[in-house]
Amino acid sequence: MKFASVSINGRVAVAAIAPEQDMAWLVEDLVGQPVGSMVDLIKAYDVLKDQITPGGDALALSSLQLLAPIPLPPRNIMCVGKNYRAHALEFTGSGFDSSASSAADAIPTSPIIFTKAPETVIASGDDILYPTGLSDSIDYEAELGVVIGKGGRGISKADVFDHVFGYTIINDMTARDLQSKHKQWFIGKSIDTFCPMGPWLVTADEVDVTNLQVQCWINGELRQNANTADLIFDVPTLIETLSAGLTLQPGDVIATGTPAGVGIGFDPPKYLARGDEVAIEITGLGRLVNRIA
Repeated sequence: MKFASVSINGRVAVAAIAPEQDMAWLVEDLVGQPVGSMVDLIKAYDVLKDQITPGGDALALSSLQLLAPIPLPPRNIMCVGKNYRAHALEFTGSGFDSSASSAADAIPTSPIIFTKAPETVIASGDDILYPTGLSDSIDYEAELGVVIGKGGRGISKADVFDHVFGYTIINDMTARDLQSKHKQWFIGKSIDTFCPMGPWLVTADEVDVTNLQVQCWINGELRQNANTADLIFDVPTLIETLSAGLTLQPGDVIATGTPAGVGIGFDPPKYLARGDEVAIEITGLGRLVNRIA
C-alpha cells in the first residue's frame, strides 16, 4: 500500500493513495478515528491495517498538497556513506573524502554512518535553497530510504524485515566544500532543505528491496543509474549494525547510500546551480522532483 502525508484544510493528514488513478482516501475516514501523522500510523499499523481498505468516494490526489512522507522525522535521518563500490571509488578519487586517503582504503569494511538534521526534510516539488555565501559546491545523491516500523535493539539480520514499515526516495543533498572542510559530514549534509523526501511511502510488502533501480536526472540528463543489488552493505546489515547498541524507533529513517554519478565524480565536477532540476526515480516508489532556487 502507498501512503502520503498531505495538507488539507490547513492541517496535516495521512492518506492511502492510488497514484496511477489519481485517487486518495484519508486514513482517518477509513478507520473511523484520528490519525494525526505518518508516525502515528506507523505505530498503530498492526492494529489498523485490516481496516485500511480504500473504497467509496475518493479525493483527487492531484488536488492535495503533498508533504514529505514524514515531514519532520522524530530523530535525525541516519545515513550511510560510500555504500556502492563505484561511488566509493569516485568519491575517494575526488579528493574530498575525509574518510579515506587512497584508493586502497576507498571501500569501507564496515558501514559509514552519519546523520542529517530533521529540519532538512522537504517534499517533492519544494525548492532546494541555494546556500548563497555558505557553499558553491552543492551536489545531489539519489538514495533508497528505509522507514522503521517496529522498534527494537539488537535486531538480527534474520528478523530485520519484521521491523521495516516501508520505503521512500531520498535526495541526500551535500555541500561538498563543507563536507571536506569539517571532516565530519553533519554540517555539509544538514543545510536547510537538503533532504528532499518522497513523494510517498510504500509499505514493505510491495517492495523487493534487493532489486530496485535507482536513477537520477539533472535537467533531463541521466547521471545515476544503479541497482540496490549493488549495495556493499544491504538493508539487513545496516539495520543489524545500527540497532546493535541503539534502540531504533518507529518512524526512524535510514538513507542507504548513493550510487556513482554524483557531481563530484566528474572532472571537472558538475555541481548544481540555481534553476537546475533534480529528478529521482526508484522502482515502484514514484518520482521525487525538486529545483534549486
